Amino acid sequence: MSTTRVLAVANQKGGVAKTTTVASLGAALAELGHKVLLVDLDPQACLTFSLGVDPEDLDISVHHVLTKGTHPSDVILATDDGVDLLPATIELARAESDLLTRTGREYVIRSAVEDLDGAYDWVLLDCPPSLGVLTVAALTAATGVLIPLQCETLSHRGVGQLLDTVHDVKRFTNRGLEVWGVLPTLYDGRTTHARTVLETISETYGLTVIEPPIPKSIRFAEAPAAGRSILSTSRTGKGAQAYRDVAANLSKRK
Repeated sequence: MSTTRVLAVANQKGGVAKTTTVASLGAALAELGHKVLLVDLDPQACLTFSLGVDPEDLDISVHHVLTKGTHPSDVILATDDGVDLLPATIELARAESDLLTRTGREYVIRSAVEDLDGAYDWVLLDCPPSLGVLTVAALTAATGVLIPLQCETLSHRGVGQLLDTVHDVKRFTNRGLEVWGVLPTLYDGRTTHARTVLETISETYGLTVIEPPIPKSIRFAEAPAAGRSILSTSRTGKGAQAYRDVAANLSKRK
């Protein structure tokens, strides 16, 4: 039995540093000696771009794995960050409609992960910013869900909807799915407001808050432009260190 841990990083609200979290956590887990695969499930291909791959240059992508049955190993790319990538292109926008009428559509990502025969310790799924077919398929494939959350008043409004979807997935397609918790991103600990939002989330939804919170940093905006994760572009920065700490905490999880 493979011990691959599949973590879906999901929040249908954009602007919560979801892609940054996938890239940085992936790089941090790789630094810890884990073999890591990142899967870009967003048609905007931000993760692919931020790891130095131009989606326009790709003939084949995760779209072919999910809708055409291409073996993932034919599509996976190595990156400079020590992680492997299953890249996305704009074609993925068609996947939702291509899969809608497909029997077993919820299982397409799980099947792709199983095709890798336990080659990876971790597979991180960068979910699209919606609760459509691809997000449901990601949750069906996942061991756990991590919800990045910007610590601002309205950004947790979508959490309830996401948790409803998780509940349905647990009921119908993946009984073993667990919500690992909320990861506070773009966190400014100097404001009482940010701290209050965290407490509210914890109380309202009964969710674990993953430590430490990821601080707000201009470095995060600079990293994707360099085609590397923040762990490469700002090795000693607070943001990079926070992601290393989170990765260490998650990797201890049984």
